Amino acid sequence: MSLITAALALVLIALTVDACVGYPARIFQRIGHPVTWIGALIVALERRFNRLELPAHVRRRRGVVTLVLTLVICAGAAFTIETVLSFILGGWAFIVAGVLASSLIAQRSLHDHVLRVAAGLEESLAAGRLAVSHIVGRDPQVLDEPAVARAAIESLAENFSDGVVAPTLYTALAGLTGGVAYKAINTADSMIGHRKPRYEAYGWAAARLDDLVNLPASRVSACLIVLAAVFVPGCSSREAAKAVWRDARHHRSPNAGWPEAAMAGALGLRLAGPRIYDGVTVHDHWMGRGRAMAHAADIRRALVLYRVTWAMQAGVIALLLLAALRW
Repeated sequence: MSLITAALALVLIALTVDACVGYPARIFQRIGHPVTWIGALIVALERRFNRLELPAHVRRRRGVVTLVLTLVICAGAAFTIETVLSFILGGWAFIVAGVLASSLIAQRSLHDHVLRVAAGLEESLAAGRLAVSHIVGRDPQVLDEPAVARAAIESLAENFSDGVVAPTLYTALAGLTGGVAYKAINTADSMIGHRKPRYEAYGWAAARLDDLVNLPASRVSACLIVLAAVFVPGCSSREAAKAVWRDARHHRSPNAGWPEAAMAGALGLRLAGPRIYDGVTVHDHWMGRGRAMAHAADIRRALVLYRVTWAMQAGVIALLLLAALRW
């Protein structure tokens, strides 16, 4: 089996395992999760290198060192695991590696977290706010029902790109090692890539590299949403494409606007726009030209669209695998 065929088979196994069982809570309680392990490493390095009394340019260099060390350690560990598996299992190593790689893809957990917001809103605004607080960084107490619903849908769209499509892409390209390397970059950005006094200099490299590696995935995720809208009643593929073309480049993030605009157009909503983080209003461009009054039913419709993208992404990988086998 060629390296390309093995990588495609590995990622198809990973997608299937994650869709069926996700990451079991019992395993998480006993040993944690790869993201928590990567996070613990980043915290240890940050405590060692990020000295607030140092000049900004020194802290920026130390942030680069932190990022490089995180990548080398995490990717090196994954490469070692793949090498050992290949030595023990030979050509069948991709099966075990695929099961391990399923922990890097968050398609099922993202679905379940967003579903809890819909269920919470259907119960009460307070329950919806509590559920959405687990997936967004904004203060839930200032959100009314439409804002809670929009926040959940925005999180679904953005995390579809960097939590599902991106790890799938890099695992398909470079196996378990590629998936872990991507996850290390993405975790570093989520932990230290903030524009806050403590992290603005130190996390600069993590934020810039995360923007770069997520660029292809954000475009692919937008295309998947546009295509998936064809198959979901009440969704518009044409409006999704128009929203991406018109609005995506105006988002404050170079990547998040693509899937958010596609989702907004497909559902006939307006997403993003002005939001409050830590008491500060962020004046962002609206994605889409539909209604801002979103509800729990819109979250459920977004989840239907999201599930169709699962099938489409897995189908593309399966077709590529068949082509590689026949080649």
